[in-house]
Amino acid sequence: MATTGAVDVNLIEAAKRAACQQAVKDNFSADFKYVGIGSGSTVAYVVEAIAALGSSVTSDMKFVPTGAGSTKLIRDAGLTVLQVPELLAEVSSSPGASRQHLDIYFDGADEVDAELNCIKGGGACLFQEKVVSRLSKKFICVADSRKKADRLLTKWGYVPVEVSPIAAELVRQALVDLGSTKPVIRIAASTTTNLLTDNHNYLIDAPFPTMLLNSQADLIDPAKGLWTPDALAAKIRGILGVLEVGIFSGLTGPQATAAGPSVEGVKPVKIYFGKTDGGFETQE
Repeated sequence: MATTGAVDVNLIEAAKRAACQQAVKDNFSADFKYVGIGSGSTVAYVVEAIAALGSSVTSDMKFVPTGAGSTKLIRDAGLTVLQVPELLAEVSSSPGASRQHLDIYFDGADEVDAELNCIKGGGACLFQEKVVSRLSKKFICVADSRKKADRLLTKWGYVPVEVSPIAAELVRQALVDLGSTKPVIRIAASTTTNLLTDNHNYLIDAPFPTMLLNSQADLIDPAKGLWTPDALAAKIRGILGVLEVGIFSGLTGPQATAAGPSVEGVKPVKIYFGKTDGGFETQE
């Protein structure tokens, strides 16, 4: 007889699969040419649902990964991999033209707030994820409902920051100045060695007090380390040695499209949450 814990895990996995199937049903089109595939564990069910559509739908499509893990996931499903540099070499571009070459991007999140701002980077692929999201017309997020919170850093403990190894300590000290409590360079699993990302950089995991919503910008208090997602992301990105920060906030892809080609849009337009009771829900 299965234990309660095992039943709960099975329900959650079934719910994540159902959420991903619905996300593909609602948002995927046979007319797509380029599709972004993220590194979140839940995304495996998205790839499974896309592959189930058959080669008659997917044979002319190219799938852009956010790291080594999603590259393998795409290949194992029999789909065509196209890396970001190859994508940018393949598409035509001209001054002032849109940079949103991907029709859609599917990925997970470590935490999502009431405004759909996300923390990502627990899987160490945040820079590639930010690039692929920036290149996409829209980002659809899939996750289990335990990742849902009113505000970021309610359940998830830190903001991941990808940094140049030579400047890691400089960045770590600057994060303390912004109000982070004990930011640390991430150690690779089962080792005492600093983790290296696919880009050969370090990650700093920076705890902060629970963030405000972007709509609460009047409550920002740097002395207490209280920031909105937009404000904290901007502050961290301004530190010398930072490549990227794992806060996905600001505009969505469609909002960025309306604003112009130089505007970044990395926030998801919709979240599909697998629930612990086996069902799923959406947030937009």
